[in-house]
Amino acid sequence: MDRTPRKKRYYMPAEWAEHRATWLSWPKDPLTFPPKIIGKVETTYCKMVEALQAGEKVNILVNDGKQEEHVRKVLGENDVGERNVAFPHIKSVDVWMRDYGPSFLLNLESEQRGAVRWIFNAWGNKYDDLLADNEAGDAVAKAAASEDGELEIFKPGIVMEGGSIEVNGEGTVMTTEQCLLNKNRNPALGKAKIEEYLKEFLGAEHVIWLKEGIAGDDTDGHIDDFARFVAADTVACAYEGNSGDENSAILENNYLTLKKSVDQYGVPLKVVKLPMPSPIIDPEENRRLPASYANFYIGNKSVLLPIFNDKNDGTAIQALSECFPERKIVPIPCRELVYGYGGIHCVTQQQPK
Repeated sequence: MDRTPRKKRYYMPAEWAEHRATWLSWPKDPLTFPPKIIGKVETTYCKMVEALQAGEKVNILVNDGKQEEHVRKVLGENDVGERNVAFPHIKSVDVWMRDYGPSFLLNLESEQRGAVRWIFNAWGNKYDDLLADNEAGDAVAKAAASEDGELEIFKPGIVMEGGSIEVNGEGTVMTTEQCLLNKNRNPALGKAKIEEYLKEFLGAEHVIWLKEGIAGDDTDGHIDDFARFVAADTVACAYEGNSGDENSAILENNYLTLKKSVDQYGVPLKVVKLPMPSPIIDPEENRRLPASYANFYIGNKSVLLPIFNDKNDGTAIQALSECFPERKIVPIPCRELVYGYGGIHCVTQQQPK
């Protein structure tokens, strides 16, 4: 590992650092979002675009001119302007930009920008039809480089998804053993080697390992479904208490681990509890969906919070309002989006300024 971001003084900024743009891919895969719900998913996207473009550019991947025309039409029908929206023609299969897109970096000593292009293998080769989105991630990095004028791209050569890592921008990374140590990703790499990659390619000093993620998550325990940095020293952690739900013990264990964890300076972390929505079950396939308020996205001026027409929506809104007093909390209905096994954070990727 001679030429790594860390050695060249790059680091991955926290999500609340100022963005140049947010990257999205417009929903179109009928296997993820069948015809009966795709219209509502597009409405969710319209609400996201409207909230984000007030503070930053929004790049929406479309396959071609025909799809761009369709997206512009849908935005117009939902009274969403295009004053800060671009439509890069980059082919993609699905919407999970967080996982197949680049992890963008900044340099500590210069204005140079960088990006890490992990290998995307569709969460352990679970979905053969989505493997092509690894190429979409490469194309996004190239498009960002063209727009920025200069973007150093690093390729560590290992499998990783953006939803499996969470950084505070000052040297600490959170992740899960369930995902990163899963043999369907990098079977030849042990925990120590994975940790070395995290430090070298994210410019970090300290790694916090949590055990596992929430029920219904087919990504093998992505961190962004239950534990998120809301400040350099503070984590918002999904918490069930003694509800009797299958998530209760999992989230209790993660919460207790975080309460004992420290940051890169050895200072104990502050931990804020986030509620969980009531379980959402797809009745046709009898499958649990990974609904979580922790899958929010921090934009320049707003925080996009998934809500589920649930009794805990208001509590989640209040909790995030206290975490981000200078940003507008924008509740986004996500029952249809989570049908595809992901949420708002899963479909977004920030490009720092």
